[in-house]
Amino acid sequence: MSTIAAPAPLAAPRRAWLADLPVLLVAVVWGGSYLAAKGVTTTHTVIAVLVLRFALVLPVLAVAGRRRLRALTPAQLRGAGVLGLVLGGIFLLETYGVVHTSATNAGLIISLTMIFTPLAESAVRRVAPSPAFLGAAAVSVSGVVLLTQGAGFTTPSTGDLLILGAALARTAHVLLMARIKAVQEADSLSLTTVQLGTAVAVFAVLALLPGTGASPWAAAADFGAAEWAGLAFLSVFCTLFAFFVQMWAVRRTSPSRVSLLLGTEPLWAAAAGIAIGGERLGAAGFAGVALVLAGTAWGRRAAG
Repeated sequence: MSTIAAPAPLAAPRRAWLADLPVLLVAVVWGGSYLAAKGVTTTHTVIAVLVLRFALVLPVLAVAGRRRLRALTPAQLRGAGVLGLVLGGIFLLETYGVVHTSATNAGLIISLTMIFTPLAESAVRRVAPSPAFLGAAAVSVSGVVLLTQGAGFTTPSTGDLLILGAALARTAHVLLMARIKAVQEADSLSLTTVQLGTAVAVFAVLALLPGTGASPWAAAADFGAAEWAGLAFLSVFCTLFAFFVQMWAVRRTSPSRVSLLLGTEPLWAAAAGIAIGGERLGAAGFAGVALVLAGTAWGRRAAG
């Protein structure tokens, strides 16, 4: 992790806001990504869209970090490849999930990663989490129950369960990054490029198998202007822009501040789903949103 030089006292507030605004914009576009994915993807085009989304950005990442990519050791490449397989699973679960649930549900359920990760870390280290954190976890889970049962208590949808699986997979990804020693010293741009390259390779292989939906070429041929705009949003803003802003911001502010700002993602997902997607939650759903947001915010402070 890079050390961050302290700015001059008088310039600190201004510099902090200059770094905060792009990071907050990343949280906004990530929140909008669930609605964008719903607009671009159907059950039969999930894998095709994933191939197109990440194949469009990989060349840019590879060119930007070509020198550092060549410096990766075999152990770092293997570690990044393992992480890429998990990342591929995350994107598959998220994208299939968002097809079968609302953008609001997807954005809020995936935020449970912020609760699952410290709980999993405590289990691995055999250290009991604090009572405050357990309380935050209970509030968040209660919120998800209300959110997914807004129309009455029924079995959660397939999409809700897939997004919950994606949140668990994200937790596994974070834990692996902390425990695969080879990748801990690797350059972040190179690490991301290898991971995405591995994920795209998995998607490309799946696209060749029978019964996995439309090919990338067939899906692209059927896209209209709206679908291409949605795909560009997912590729350029939610992937390239987001990654480079994080790299830029973490050198100008604290990682905790970046994490706090990115933690507003579920709020923007709910806002996009309701304001743009026309999704309706009802009283129980809105109560669930409030509990999820409160629980994850409380959980971040309790785990800090």
